[in-house]
This record gives sequence, structure tokens and C-alpha cells, in this order.
Amino acid sequence: MEHEIASGELERTRMWRRFVSNTGGVFGLIYMTILVIIAILGYLITPDKTTYGNNMILQLANEPPGTTVTLLLIRKNQDIKDPTWLELILFGAPDKYNEVPIVDYRFEEDKIIVVPYKGDDNPMNVEEEVYNIADVVYPLSPEFPEVFKRGDILQFVLVDYTPMTVPISILQQKVVKEHIVDRTFWLGTDRMGRDILTRLMLGTRISLSVGFVAVLVALLIGVTLGMISGYFGGKIDNVVMWLINVAWSIPTLLLVFALMMFLGKGLFQIFLAVGLTMWVDIARVVRGQVIQIREMPYVEAAKVLGINTSKILWRHILPNLIGTIMVISASNFAAAIIIEAGLSFLGLGVQPPVPSWGTMIREHYGYIMSYNPYLAMVPGIAIMLTVLAFYQIGNALRDAFDVKLVS
Repeated sequence: MEHEIASGELERTRMWRRFVSNTGGVFGLIYMTILVIIAILGYLITPDKTTYGNNMILQLANEPPGTTVTLLLIRKNQDIKDPTWLELILFGAPDKYNEVPIVDYRFEEDKIIVVPYKGDDNPMNVEEEVYNIADVVYPLSPEFPEVFKRGDILQFVLVDYTPMTVPISILQQKVVKEHIVDRTFWLGTDRMGRDILTRLMLGTRISLSVGFVAVLVALLIGVTLGMISGYFGGKIDNVVMWLINVAWSIPTLLLVFALMMFLGKGLFQIFLAVGLTMWVDIARVVRGQVIQIREMPYVEAAKVLGINTSKILWRHILPNLIGTIMVISASNFAAAIIIEAGLSFLGLGVQPPVPSWGTMIREHYGYIMSYNPYLAMVPGIAIMLTVLAFYQIGNALRDAFDVKLVS
């Protein structure tokens, strides 16, 4: 037993060495680790923490990468609670402020007067806008929106009917410290004034989740059918091979479209549609492997000892398929990402305002031949790098599990 354990550990060490010797596989693994971290942390690390990164500032539409703008944050007159950290990670934060891009501002007692930002060609004679500083800092009651000035004091009622009495000087300090902020849009903004970097980061969740769930569904179906077909043979094998051939004869995208038309639009439907079209490759390869493995001496010995067929399949045959399954899964993961992006580009995938790389390309592909081609190129590059990373990982796994290679 100790010899078998030591032998297993030695083989795992050799596989790991073969994997890390593949430079492309290592870089692919590092890249995917970064994407997984981004997908898990989500809104905790995105510049725009509003749900779906859907905060639109129309005055900032199509701003180039690296644009820095000063924003006046005006508190909405709604009772909006701060989310817990778990709610923030999963769903983002509710939009508590109306964000007004400004060029300059000044105070006149209880008023803040701002020069709004209208783009780089902002004329000097832009009409100024005036806001009450109490309305900027606090959510006022819609039923009692009046702000009363008593000397250097402002009196007003909050949305939860709490009466407030605050000195004007304190409110001015709060506006300067907390409600006038500089924000940099590192990848610019889209045609609706949304932060591209935020939506690109949140799109990672969609791509990885679709790939993971679709591959999981495909594995459950493909591995099960492939093992049963290869192990039992005969009529069962004929039936399974007939299903494989039928599914194989239908173009993947056409089958996905048909399933999407039947299941409807949405993220859950994408999971099922993509997963139900990717099991064929897995079943075919697993069947071939099982046909070879079932003739091995240890399988024959298990049959002679009267071990239950299900135990033979799942405890003796399946562990020897792990390498093959991992290689196929890496390839299918990449294919699932491409299919999801294609569906979203065609309007059959996740629906706005949910951020998806395919949707981002669809919204801005018309800019490719104009002055803002990066709006479509950025998500396209993200798809390309992610797919390339998975294929590199798949190649490295294939080499790592190839026992014919010299360690």
C-alpha cells in the first residue's frame, strides 16, 4: 500500500513538472486565475459598483481611455440602504447618487453653482446649474422637500421623516470632501456613458459561469452515456452511438439556436443550451477509452470478484479517464465562451443591462470603422485571450497526462 501511494505521488509530481514545462499552459493558468479572482470579487474591485455597472452618465458618452472627470454626487431622495459585503459581491450596490460631471463650482451660501461638463469642446458660456447643498448631501423627503434657511443654519426633513438642523459651513465641507470626486475611466466609456472597465470585469462572470455550468452539464451527460456505451456494448452501444451521430450531424450553432428558441432567452437557458450541445465530443471520446479500459486485467479481476457494475464504472474506470476528461473540458470551456459571445452578439444571449462581452461587441461593432474602434475591440480581445488561455491549458494538460513523454 505504501509503495502504491509513493508511486502515485511520484506520478503526480511528474505530471506537474510536465505541465509547468509548457510555457503557454503556465501563462494560461495564471491568466485564468486572475479572471477567476475578478469574477469572484466582482463589485468589490470594479470602479463602478452599481448593479451590472449600468450607471449611465450620458454627458460622458464615448470618452477615450484615461479620461478623468470631476463629478458632483447628488444624493437621490430615496431611502436606499447600504448592502452587506455579500450582497455587494453578488449584486452590487444600489445607485444612491445622481452623478453630474462638472468643470468648476462655487458656493453661494446654501447653494452650489456648477459649470457642467459637456466634453472637450465645452464652450465657456455653458449655462450654470444650481443645487441646494442640503439636497446634495442628504435624501430629502419627497413630501416635505423644502429647505429652510435660518441665518447660518439649514432646516429640512429627511426621507425617513427625521428633522435635521445643520450649519451651512458643515454642509459645504461635506460637499467638498464627499460629494465632489475625480473619477478616471481607464478604458473610457461606451455610447451610454458607462464605464467600460467595469462592464468588462463583470462580463468575466458571465463568460466563466456559462463555461463552467455548460461544461458541467456536458460532462454529466457525455461521461455517463460514454461509459455506459463503452462498457456494456451491444444494443446499448448502438443506441448511444445513434444519438451521438444524430447530434453530430446537426451544426452546433443551429442546434443552440433551436434550443434557445425552445427554452427562451436568459442566462439559465444559455447554460442548458450550450451544455446540451457539447456532450457529444465527450461521450464519443469516453466511449473509446472505456472500450480499451474494460479489457484491462484489473477490470476483469473486479468482475470475477463480483464487484457491482456501478462501482467498477465509477471507482475503477472513471479515475483512469480524468486526464482525458480534463483535456476535453478545457477545449469545451473555450468553445462555450465563444458560443455565449456569439449568442449575445446576435441578441439571443443574456439580455441588457447584464454585461456580456458579446453584448458589448454587439452594441459597438458599428464603431469599428469609425473613430472609436476600441469600444468593440476591447471585449473582442478579452474573448480572444480567454479562449487562447483555455486552449493552452488544454495542450499543457494533454502533455502532462501523456505517459509516453519522458519526464
